[in-house]
Amino acid sequence: MKPVVFLLGPTASGKTALACALRGQFPLDIVSVDSALIYRGMNVGTAKPDAATLALHPHRLIDLINPNGAYSAANFRRDALAAIDDSHAAGRVPLLVGGTMMYVKALLEGLSDMPPADAATRKIIEAKAAIIGWPAMHRELAAVDAITAARLSPNDSQRIQRALEVFALTGTPLSMLQTRASKKQGFPFAPIVFVLQPSIRAVLHERISARFDAMLAAGLVDEVRSLREHYPLTADMPSMRCVGYRQAWQFLDETIDAAALRAQGIAATRQLAKRQMTWLRSMRDVETFDCLDEQVSQRVAARLRQWLAEVD
Repeated sequence: MKPVVFLLGPTASGKTALACALRGQFPLDIVSVDSALIYRGMNVGTAKPDAATLALHPHRLIDLINPNGAYSAANFRRDALAAIDDSHAAGRVPLLVGGTMMYVKALLEGLSDMPPADAATRKIIEAKAAIIGWPAMHRELAAVDAITAARLSPNDSQRIQRALEVFALTGTPLSMLQTRASKKQGFPFAPIVFVLQPSIRAVLHERISARFDAMLAAGLVDEVRSLREHYPLTADMPSMRCVGYRQAWQFLDETIDAAALRAQGIAATRQLAKRQMTWLRSMRDVETFDCLDEQVSQRVAARLRQWLAEVD
């Protein structure tokens, strides 16, 4: 089978810089695995590579849709498989880089035939959540689908809602449907999965704080203001629920002040990183590297060179 390289890690672990360094040494095509980078105009708060970087190291699957658009894990699987095929056809090796674990799972394991969104069912779920709150809805999900509930934050309203919707429509837990999918669909390539994890979590937290401060200085609030002016956005859209954007929206609505914007944005980013690291630790057949190691680029490159020689 043809080779595919994955480079996964939590936010602020240095994935993009390492991917670009590897591409400078190997015939790699970078494919983004990031649910925030798909949006056009969302550059500052997503840490999207700048124009100069993209000119040197093009990325597939970024800037796909407007911030008011919809994009699912199924869309990602379709587009990622097409990008992988294009890379192989050009005699190169795809390098999938990111931290959206739902996308990784969809690509490696496949997706089941999920029921389409049902407006009436969603309204019922939303109305109940408005009364009892999403943490309580999370507990209800745990009663019918403990596996899905265990990997979701009690405040992850979007995914809790979808899991409850799937159960209401099918009578089958979302996790069971996904397990069935993994048996039907596979990943028809030879993958190697490199994972970046910090040996000292406090250092990653420092990186997260510094990066969020840099985003604020680079105009995150102005970016969100401009997006609100140019697109028919609402606060509950997936794009505006992204870390940083949610807090900037609240700041513009004057429901939080500048200090809370910074504090809540950093806290939310740390929580995101924690969820990503938990998911990554649960993955099997991966090779883990310390993202804080000054020699991490050389170590990953050496292992990649060895692996490519083995699968050639």
